[in-house]
Amino acid sequence: MSWGTELWDQFDNLEKHTQWGIDILEKYIKFVKERTEIELNYAKQLRNLSKKYQPKKNSKEEEEYKYTACKAFLSTLNEMNDYAGQHEVISENMTSQITVDLMRYVQELKQERKSNFHDGRKAQQHIETCWKQLESSKRRFERDCKEADRAQQYFEKMDADINVTKADVEKARQQAQIRHQMAEDSKADYSSTLQRFNQEQWEYYHTHIPNIFQKIQEMEERRIVRIGESMKTYAEVDRQVIPIIGKCLDGIVKAAESINQKNDSQLVVEAYKSGFEPPGDIEFEDYTQPMKRTVSDNSLSSAKEGKPELKFGGKSRGKLWPFIKKNKLSLKLGATPEDFSNLPPEQRRKKLQQKVDDLNKEIQKETDQRDAITKMKDVYLKNPQMGDPASLDHKLTEVTQNIEKLRLETQKFEAWLAEVEGRLPARSEQARRQSGMYDGQTHQAVTNCAQDRESSPDGSYTEEQSQERELKVLATDFDDEFDDEEPLPAIGTCKALYTFEGQNEGTISVTEGEMLSVIEEDKGDGWTRIRRSEDEEGYVPTSYVEVYLDKNAKGS
Repeated sequence: MSWGTELWDQFDNLEKHTQWGIDILEKYIKFVKERTEIELNYAKQLRNLSKKYQPKKNSKEEEEYKYTACKAFLSTLNEMNDYAGQHEVISENMTSQITVDLMRYVQELKQERKSNFHDGRKAQQHIETCWKQLESSKRRFERDCKEADRAQQYFEKMDADINVTKADVEKARQQAQIRHQMAEDSKADYSSTLQRFNQEQWEYYHTHIPNIFQKIQEMEERRIVRIGESMKTYAEVDRQVIPIIGKCLDGIVKAAESINQKNDSQLVVEAYKSGFEPPGDIEFEDYTQPMKRTVSDNSLSSAKEGKPELKFGGKSRGKLWPFIKKNKLSLKLGATPEDFSNLPPEQRRKKLQQKVDDLNKEIQKETDQRDAITKMKDVYLKNPQMGDPASLDHKLTEVTQNIEKLRLETQKFEAWLAEVEGRLPARSEQARRQSGMYDGQTHQAVTNCAQDRESSPDGSYTEEQSQERELKVLATDFDDEFDDEEPLPAIGTCKALYTFEGQNEGTISVTEGEMLSVIEEDKGDGWTRIRRSEDEEGYVPTSYVEVYLDKNAKGS
């Protein structure tokens, strides 16, 4: 099958068909281009999506990613980022292996097609020229034959006419011979031209046109093969990234399988555990026995109306403590205390440990900087042309001072951490003075005193107790100077409902069932001042004791 023999007379249709083939190829190139743009946009959107849900640095959201479910989600985001990268690879490979290659091939194809059809038109023009020459030779031969025939007839007429002179007859005879000779020459020329045209025509239809059409056919078949190969490449580009995409998906599945609900539950315990023991059983209160009440000199008439639960303080507080809401006093008093005394013991320990670790990192960083400056100074001393050693003294002194400050800060937080962990006794007044001396802030001593107050046994360790106690210490520190001279009179008695270990300064230890004297009622801060003997008194949580006020004290 050859276009040269089968389609020898379809030059124009072949020209249209090959142009259509190039249009199809350009359409396919456009399709691949749009696919690459879609892949790039998809990859960009996937990357933006992954970035959008990444945890922000140094934020509370970043702390949430310690849970296995959140870690799995973070792994999913990272895998999606890699997944997006594979779509970028698809776009790049399609551009380099298909689009660029086909665009170059289309230009070559257009040039080859133009050349082939130019040769075809040239052959057409040549055969048309030969045909015109044949037609011209034929018409000339025809004309010369007619002229020769007319000259012969004229000669015969002159020869038959007796009135015509012999000279005229001879002249007519010569003219007829000339015309006959011209006709013979035209006949010979026409025969030669016809023979030549037939030869050219045979070569045109059997050699030139078949060769040209064969080239066009081969060109078209190469185009068809090329577009088929491009389609295979199109599929292979996708197939090449399938294993990597599969790994991304396997990574997401692996991250999902790494989720451990028990581990997350344990992390919740570690994050919010207060370290307190739950409250014990509430004793039965026998209301059939009259309870003796006296009124203190401070008067509880208003407290009786506003706080009738004093008698049943241990019962009501012990029952309702999980639902008591924090007040807003801490917001009014300022920021979180430096020693995290507003937190429950377990959380406070974690915060202090984290602070100590951060300070140690800062110390290491400053130490490395100091060592680097020292080495640079030694280099300057050995090679003065490189720099002045004295120019580093100020920086070295500054770094050394920073290290010393950080070490003092670390010691301070380590002391607080040791308190919480029970390795050291409660901080002394001297330790508080050292802390206050370092900070240069007079209110630190008040905060340290407030932080030593224990929380209520029921776990309701609120900012209310620590912060309001802070205000109370300011008032009681001044009064304590006169306690030794004139002890406060007892305004009632109380019974310890629970055992309380008063390890911190200002508190007193009591055992369950013990009877003690009340010398100062609860001012609303959750603490009651009691006395065991003349030389032993302190504060206990109000919810730990049941108070019986003296009626006479109230009446007076």
